[in-house]
Amino acid sequence: MKTNQTATNNAIAKLGVAKAMRTLYFTRVAFSVIWVTLVAVYAPTSPQVAAVLLIIYPAWDVVGTFWDIKINRQSNSLKPQYTNAVISVATTFAVGLALNYGVPAALIVFGVWAGLTGIIQLILGVQRRKEFGGQWPMILSGGQSLIAGVTFAVLAHQPTMGIASLAGYSGFGAFYYVLAAIRLTKSTQAVHVQTV
Repeated sequence: MKTNQTATNNAIAKLGVAKAMRTLYFTRVAFSVIWVTLVAVYAPTSPQVAAVLLIIYPAWDVVGTFWDIKINRQSNSLKPQYTNAVISVATTFAVGLALNYGVPAALIVFGVWAGLTGIIQLILGVQRRKEFGGQWPMILSGGQSLIAGVTFAVLAHQPTMGIASLAGYSGFGAFYYVLAAIRLTKSTQAVHVQTV
């Protein structure tokens, strides 16, 4: 009887984490949609606003990462999330400094950040797949982020590259977060059925 109660309690806790992660994912989607829209509107006409948006993007990742840490505080290892937070804080400042040397320098910094955080997202996706399932969109997103980061860094000095070129990166990230949130919805429904 005690084993059944423990299993039920674990399932309920897992359900709560999955629901909170789903909320986080949908919030990240909303941020990305707003950010992409603002970049599309301001990048062509206002380099100053576009520069601020470039700084805001990794800063938002810090907020999202600490939200993730709060949700997963019972996790065995939060090392990937804390590593991501440190990298994103450093990137926020580095992008601001790099903008003094021009957009290509900022794109290189952004590219390195996207690649590093992509690796971390891959690691987290694999870890969470074992626990929650439904993480293949996050695994794909991590891989895409790694590839995009390398591309941004390598092509930063191309005349067609600019802050607006990052909108596609954010848009794909939003798409993957939507898929992950939907997949978590299905996972939470399955866990809910087991606890009833």
